[in-house]
Amino acid sequence: MSEEIRIYVTCLAAYNNGYLHGVWIDACGALEDIQEQVQQMLKDSPVEDAEEYAIHDYEGFGAYRLEEYEGLETAHEVACFIEEHEDIGAELLNHTGGDFDEARRLIEECYHGCYSSLADYAQEFTESSMSVPKSLEFYIDYKKMGRDWDMSGDIFTIETGHDEVHVFSNY
Repeated sequence: MSEEIRIYVTCLAAYNNGYLHGVWIDACGALEDIQEQVQQMLKDSPVEDAEEYAIHDYEGFGAYRLEEYEGLETAHEVACFIEEHEDIGAELLNHTGGDFDEARRLIEECYHGCYSSLADYAQEFTESSMSVPKSLEFYIDYKKMGRDWDMSGDIFTIETGHDEVHVFSNY
């Protein structure tokens, strides 16, 4: 993922008075720096004594949908997770309903890698765990094997692009 991960934070007092006043902030920067930039934006507001803000836009969060009042800490945590794990990070957060602990567990304990297809994973798994006799090689249907594992709930997959199938154990 080459896109910068950032948030657009707006001053609610300015917004409610018909002004568009906000700032784009690198969401992966230090949380203290993000908070300082928000405070400076509020200080520079065209409306005096502005105190409230909201995240009105964002970029680089992939499939994850950042809510308007999710908070700077959550936006920062999501951004750092996505920066670390790229597209699969955003997809995992969607898969887990935003549960960071579960998303981290899946990456650390259940992730088998990225394959061109589920059939490629089934073939690699089979050939690395047993010796397939030459006389049987052409009788094994890895596509159906992978599909069966997926349908049984033993594994789940997340596709992040063409020929990008991420495989996870489902335990």
